[in-house]
Amino acid sequence: MFATDALLLSALLLAAVPPAPPQAAFEAEWRDWHARRLAGLQRPQGWLALSGLHWLKDGENRLPELPGLFTVAGGKVTLTAAAGDGWTLGGAPVTSRVLASDRDGKPDRISVASRTAQVIDRGGKLALRVWDAESPVRKGFTGIDTFPPDPRWRLVARWEAYPTPRTVEVPSVVGIPTMERVPGRAWFTVDGKEYALEPTLDDDALFFVFKDKTAPRETYGAGRFLSAPLPSHGQVVLDFNRAYNPPCVFTPYATCPLPLPQNVLPIRIDAAVPRRPPGSGVSADASTEVITPSFRSARLRGALFSALYVVLRVSSRTPFTMIEPKPVIGP
Repeated sequence: MFATDALLLSALLLAAVPPAPPQAAFEAEWRDWHARRLAGLQRPQGWLALSGLHWLKDGENRLPELPGLFTVAGGKVTLTAAAGDGWTLGGAPVTSRVLASDRDGKPDRISVASRTAQVIDRGGKLALRVWDAESPVRKGFTGIDTFPPDPRWRLVARWEAYPTPRTVEVPSVVGIPTMERVPGRAWFTVDGKEYALEPTLDDDALFFVFKDKTAPRETYGAGRFLSAPLPSHGQVVLDFNRAYNPPCVFTPYATCPLPLPQNVLPIRIDAAVPRRPPGSGVSADASTEVITPSFRSARLRGALFSALYVVLRVSSRTPFTMIEPKPVIGP
């Protein structure tokens, strides 16, 4: 066992799972979480401001509405620009720089006028992600409509830790899989039947991508996201009231992961399913409602990629890189 894996497994077992708070505190905590979610979406570099995703080819790339030249060589992207082009990094002018990507730890975020850009790396393929603080989607955002939180969907799951974290291939809506680490799986009970979900590691939390029977009519067709604290004492809290939409619901320029086949649940997870958004709202959490054809296209693309990935993996003679889940109890 590698030392880092040993430390990780130790961390997964240390902290205590907090008890469920009283109803008033539960609702207050959810409102605080929801407010932070809205604030994150509305940041100048939040998902509502995302305005472009430019996949880069080897060699020189000139991009629409962005000054300068972006050159790809040896897995790196170099910006070359004139002083008058106006690019800055941390407030300082930039005319020539090898740009750190999001695979390099802290990526370089360069700015020009109202736009900000950074290099992203998806399975070795490089792209320039662009935000625009003046995006009409960000400016026109009116909030997210949701049902009130329901403590019945705050579940304490049984944690099954793997001897060592396993590397799995996670598909995405852009067709480029990424390799992620899965430390185990969470077993939870709904109506007397046990089900399991496998998370990937996201810094100091577990990250679940799942799909259930509410999709695609009531929730996003390609699934939902859920973050959870690291397990403790063999348990992990799954608060499905905090399940949320992938960024692909808000923008066609995201590279959202899709659920693994074993994370497609044969039941309804009704938590966070919203009322239909009123009029001009951008989107309701866990909803398929959107305001532009691009968003509707993203929803359809996500559902198609999800279904196609499952079909190809099941029909392929190549062994799964994922871990087959324990059979679900019940129908």
